[in-house]
Amino acid sequence: MPAEPPGWRPSLARSIVLRHDRVRDADLLLMPERAVLLNVEAGHILRLCDGHRTVAEIVAHLAETFPGAPVAEDVPEFLDRVRGEGWVR
Repeated sequence: MPAEPPGWRPSLARSIVLRHDRVRDADLLLMPERAVLLNVEAGHILRLCDGHRTVAEIVAHLAETFPGAPVAEDVPEFLDRVRGEGWVR
């Protein structure tokens, strides 16, 4: 899959639901016939994928929330990877 399109506003794919599992205290992606246990960082990123924020806005929000974290490089790479998996569109 090529690099993100300009102005891309990622959102979860229609068949995917993001839920918080209170027992595990972790976020899960629920999809047909599969569930994915997310790490904390992935959960933070995917919760911001609402179809309204651009990737740059998501990066800016996370950079403000987690100063010093390498979000400018890591977030677009993560989103490109999960787009390839079909989790976001």
